[in-house]
Amino acid sequence: MSASKISVAKKAMSHIKNKLTNNMVLGIGTGSTVNYFIDELVDYKNYFYGAVSSSEATSKLLIENSIQVFNLNDVNEIMFYIDGADEVSDEQFLIKGGGGAHTREKIVASAANEFICIVDKSKLVAELGDFPLPVEVIPESRSLVSRKLLAMGGIPKYRENFITDQGNQIIDIHSLKITNPVDLEKNINSIAGVVDNGIFAVNKPDVVLVSD
Repeated sequence: MSASKISVAKKAMSHIKNKLTNNMVLGIGTGSTVNYFIDELVDYKNYFYGAVSSSEATSKLLIENSIQVFNLNDVNEIMFYIDGADEVSDEQFLIKGGGGAHTREKIVASAANEFICIVDKSKLVAELGDFPLPVEVIPESRSLVSRKLLAMGGIPKYRENFITDQGNQIIDIHSLKITNPVDLEKNINSIAGVVDNGIFAVNKPDVVLVSD
């Protein structure tokens, strides 16, 4: 598995390395595949200005590798956002959030000029939904949101002993049929107490790179 993640990390680096400039800020996602990409990025850290990170874990790794980390509020433009996924459909819709960082991932992805998704072949599916859909919720709303999600046909399960970087909780929805990702993403996000869910359909990637 690590060989395939290294393979696609190298692909992503090849995709952007000749486009880097000294004033460029990159967006960097979260997860094991992205960590391999950061390993590749280290050799080019003097070719771009810095990065906006989607999680505290990624920020820590970037800083350890002497890559400057910026707050999104202090950045005018993100040229490329590079991140992995838990599922990628034939239409390039995603499920993300297995690591619980999907809210910030979606924010940074939406701010980028180009969203590059990097995955190994095991993440490719015809239709989203086998991977439980993460939903970040305000703690006080967890039971209410769970009832709403149950009514939508899913089986909600509270992710115990997990707090997001924003101080919220995660409900993972099992057995939810995702035939229309765009509408479902919007409908779940319209539930009071939901911060964001792990469907990336409104802001799906511009490019999906798959391991050899």
